[in-house]
Amino acid sequence: MWPRIGELRTLALGTPGELRTTLNTLVLAGVKTATAGRLAEYAEEGEELERVGERLALIDDDDALVGVVEITGVEVVRFTDVPWDFARSEGEGDRSIEEWRAGHSAYWARLGTPVDDDTPIVCLRLRLVSAGEGGVAGGDLGT
Repeated sequence: MWPRIGELRTLALGTPGELRTTLNTLVLAGVKTATAGRLAEYAEEGEELERVGERLALIDDDDALVGVVEITGVEVVRFTDVPWDFARSEGEGDRSIEEWRAGHSAYWARLGTPVDDDTPIVCLRLRLVSAGEGGVAGGDLGT
């Protein structure tokens, strides 16, 4: 199971270190409004898919809250069918869908979880609700 902060599931982007810091910064700046993951990760962790309207605690390397995001879209597609519109919404600077696929394929291969064209990918669209711990009213993370 993924860690929780209050009632919220956490969202830990990328891998710890520079990548996670960069991705969190993009979310907090409103540039990154989407993220992709392998569907198999959910089964491996005993988690269900996010749902539209669900809020997640965006965390840093120390599992500290850096912001709260709300899920605005959830779609599962084959890796080869991830659309350019979605890939561009990840805000990571890819100049084409081919560049996005190459980068994500290499990322998952480095993690020891290679993907192929038919690998199911969870495409999450999100919006920033609040930044930092102080942005959560009254400490009630479940709203």
